[in-house]
Amino acid sequence: MAQFPDSRRSDIPRFDSTRWSIVLAAGVRSSPDAAVALEQLCESYWFPLYAFVRREGYQQAEAQDLTQGFFAALLQRDDLRNVQPDKGRFRSFLLAALKHFLINEWDRVRAQKRGGGQTVLSLDFDLAESKFGTQPGELTTPEFVFQRQWALTLLANVQEQLKSDMSANGRGDLYDALQPHLVGESGAEKYTELADHFGMTEAAVKMAMSRLRKRYRALLREAIAQTVSAEEEIDDEIRDLFDALRRPES
Repeated sequence: MAQFPDSRRSDIPRFDSTRWSIVLAAGVRSSPDAAVALEQLCESYWFPLYAFVRREGYQQAEAQDLTQGFFAALLQRDDLRNVQPDKGRFRSFLLAALKHFLINEWDRVRAQKRGGGQTVLSLDFDLAESKFGTQPGELTTPEFVFQRQWALTLLANVQEQLKSDMSANGRGDLYDALQPHLVGESGAEKYTELADHFGMTEAAVKMAMSRLRKRYRALLREAIAQTVSAEEEIDDEIRDLFDALRRPES
């Protein structure tokens, strides 16, 4: 039977040591840990910002300049000093900071080399442009594109961690088979098919599915906790995340 890491394991950080709370508590320049935490968050969630810039009407090369320029400014200045920890979600902070940057600095950045003359994050713009090209164009606001891509990026990161966990136990193939059924219920025929394929009982497949979904929920909460400033915001952020995935923009 597939073995899954315990969602209560000790290496899942407590809320008070998550990346965004570290950044807010210490500020970037005053703490190396805060600077690293902010850079890790930016590397994980930069694509929604790039998609926002593209949907605002900037062409590909210009959007690349602006995205790198934004991160150069964000990571090298004390922009976080005025963020209030009791009102700071990383998602909201990033979007507000980007809008401010576009209003005040895009002329200067466009006149310089990409990223203001320096690359502060390694960003795969070719992949980003390919992903952006799959976005529905009709009646879609830049804000909606940002929120949806934030949700999709976060879920993709969680599923990547899930697969890594199972692959480490030699069950990556089972994860690939179960992953399409993480959300929603699987019919009896599907459990029978998977049991036959993997030489397992149906009960074992159902147990594996149950454990995978439990682990999925735990990792999702952990990932969201990294981007909010208070534990009570996690459930609201989860609701916003799934709302962004299912809500049509009009």
